[in-house]
Parts: sequence; C-alpha cells; structure tokens
Amino acid sequence: MDTIASLFSFITTPVSWVIVQFHTVYGAIFGPDTGWAWGLSIVSLVILIRICLIPLFVKQIKATRAMQTLQPEMKKIQERYKNDKQRQSEEMMKLYKESGTNPLSSCLPILAQSPFFFALYHVLNGIASGQTIGVINQPLLESARKAHIFGAPLAAKFKDSADTIHALGASVVDVRVVTVVMIVLMSASQFYTQRQLMTKNVDTTVKTPFMQQQKMLMYVFPIMFAVFGINFPVGVLVYWLTTNVWTMGQQMYVIHNNPTPGSKAQAAYLERLGKHVTQHGKVRRRSEKTIIKAIVTKGRDRNEFERKFITGLSKAGLAAQADGSVVRSEGQTVVEAEDGTTTTTATATAARRQQPKRQTKAQRQSGPKQAGEAEPAISLAKADEPQDAKPAAANQRSQPGAGTRSKAQSGQRKGGPQRPKSPSKK
Repeated sequence: MDTIASLFSFITTPVSWVIVQFHTVYGAIFGPDTGWAWGLSIVSLVILIRICLIPLFVKQIKATRAMQTLQPEMKKIQERYKNDKQRQSEEMMKLYKESGTNPLSSCLPILAQSPFFFALYHVLNGIASGQTIGVINQPLLESARKAHIFGAPLAAKFKDSADTIHALGASVVDVRVVTVVMIVLMSASQFYTQRQLMTKNVDTTVKTPFMQQQKMLMYVFPIMFAVFGINFPVGVLVYWLTTNVWTMGQQMYVIHNNPTPGSKAQAAYLERLGKHVTQHGKVRRRSEKTIIKAIVTKGRDRNEFERKFITGLSKAGLAAQADGSVVRSEGQTVVEAEDGTTTTTATATAARRQQPKRQTKAQRQSGPKQAGEAEPAISLAKADEPQDAKPAAANQRSQPGAGTRSKAQSGQRKGGPQRPKSPSKK
C-alpha cells in the first residue's frame, strides 16, 4: 500500500495544505489539538473534493442516460444471440463503440478521487510514524498525534499493536470499537447506495451485462471496504465514511428528481409530477420540462409509466407539448393506445351532435305530432261541434281528387264510359 501511495506523492503537498488551512479555522473554534478540529478538517476536505467532482458526476449521469437509450438495441441483441453468449458480448461491445458510450462510466467518481485518497492515506501514515510530510511541520505533527475521535487517535489502525496504540495515548479497546463501528457504517452506506441504484433506478425490462456488473459491485465493494478497512487509519475511515454518505445523499437526490426511464423510481416520480400538474395546470421547474419533453419526443417508444402519465394528463383535460410545457385543452382530449399512437376526440364540454330517433311505421303513417296531448285536444273539439257543421267542415277539409281516387279504387274510370264489372270467379 505504501508503494501505491508513494505514486501519488505529487498530490500529497496540496492535500496536506488544504487540511492545514481547515485546521486553522476549526482550531480557533474547538482548539488546535482536539479531534474535532482535525476530524472536521478531513470532512471538509472530502466535501471540497466532491464539490469539485460535481461536473464529473454530471458527465457520469449523461453517460448513464446514454446507456439507457441503448436498451432497446441491447434487448434485440440478447434475443438474436440468446444461445451464443460470446457473440452476444461481442455485439454489445460493438454497440458501445459505435454509440460512444462506456459501461464503466459509473466508476468515474471513484477513479477520480483515488489520488486524493492515497495522498490522504500517505499524510496520515506519516503522522502515525512521526514523520513530517507536505506542509505539516513538527508542531502540526505533534498536534495531530494528540487528536482523538471518540477516544481513538487519527493515525491509529485496527491491527496496531498495544504498544503502538499506547504510544499514541489511547487504549486498544477504544481503537478497536471505534474502527469496527466506522468500518460497519462505511460498508453499510456503500451497500445501501448501490442497492438503491439497482432496485429503484434501473430499467428491469432489459437484462444486460452492465446490470450484472452493477449487481456484482453491490456485494463486492462493501466486502472490499470491510477487508481493507482494518488496515486504514481512523482518519482515512473518517474520509471514506464521509464520502460514502455524500454519495448516498447525491444518489438519492438523482433518483428522486431525475430517475432512469423504465425504473420504479420513474414510476413514483411521474406519479408525483402528474398529481402536481393536474392540480396546478402547469410545470414548476426546468428539469420537469426536460423530462416531459423527452417523453413527448419518444412517441411509440414510451414505456408503461410514460404512457400512463400522458393518459392521466389527457383525462384531466391537459396536453403535454413538444417543448415540455403543459396546456389546457378544453376542446380536445388526447387518447393514447397501447402501441403508443395517439388519437384526438371531443371532450365532454364540447357540443355533441345528437342523432334523431328512428320512428316506427305506425308513427310515420300517422304523421308528425305537435305534443303528447295534441291529439286528445282535437278529438274533444270535434265532439263539441254541432252535427250540421260536420258536412261543411268535411267538404272544406276535403282535397281535390280525393273522390277520384276512391272511385278509381272501386273500379270506376275517370271521365269515360264505365267498365262493366266482371263476374266473380267462384
């Protein structure tokens, strides 16, 4: 380990300088020889490093999203070469190369902070051996050797002998208890961070070698931290515990606000977003507009959760636009089919054209009626008329040609000689 750490000695001086600057600030508050001053200096170093690594973390997220866009192609390759694992791996690597993505991009933050880790280990190892290193001179060295965190010196290790621990002014029990607790917390935080990534933020519809790799790392990394943790000084354990807690919080933020498409986290996020949009009728933040824009752009390639989100908006009388905004559509409703296609139909608020009811044969022969009670009123009026007025009224109501039609029906000719009736055939 000393050989590996010496390779990063070029960064030892900057790391030691940063620790000394933070120690100057915290020493004025808690005292220069206290564990709080030196411990908080290490924690502040971690926070500063992780803030500097945020652009790299954003790049990691973009690379992960690029991997997600390749999921349909990966699925096709799996189905095509399901009986040939070697050919399947070759086609996967070819796809990564053509798209410019890297399945190992999730390890970038760990690789980037490795030089700082080895430099800090080299600094604390120098403090434990009583050697000045970097900008840490002899007075600062003596002050760091006196600093204890919960009774354990910063430079003490789990495997140190009793004589070495007593030389640092501590007891073996205190050092063993503190180091074991910190190793357990460090491994547990690492396992939880990787587990929430696998269970909540991974598209489970496609099984890829990348997912198998992440699942393997979920169990390998905690075991590695537990094995190597017994050789780390307490100060290095403080460093790794702090960076694991930072990573866990950062991962929770990403899962909550920018989940992976097709994951359980996306289902929960779109459910929350749908409730807010239907309640307020608008989108709050730019990140939400970006996600809605990506969903609209997908079209037929939307997953189950995205189709459910679009359908929920349409039922509420809202429509997602191509720019990520949401507008209220009072005259139209977008209905999405199972294959991702959308159709536009009239809403309940629009005026619907009603088809007339079909009449029966008796209703058509009787003619149109004004109202349900019109016919009985006419019959009563006829009953009140005098008897002598009926023939006149009947003559007035008679239409020309009515008698002619009756005669023609009885066999009589119009305006000509009468045709004799033929004898009936019996």
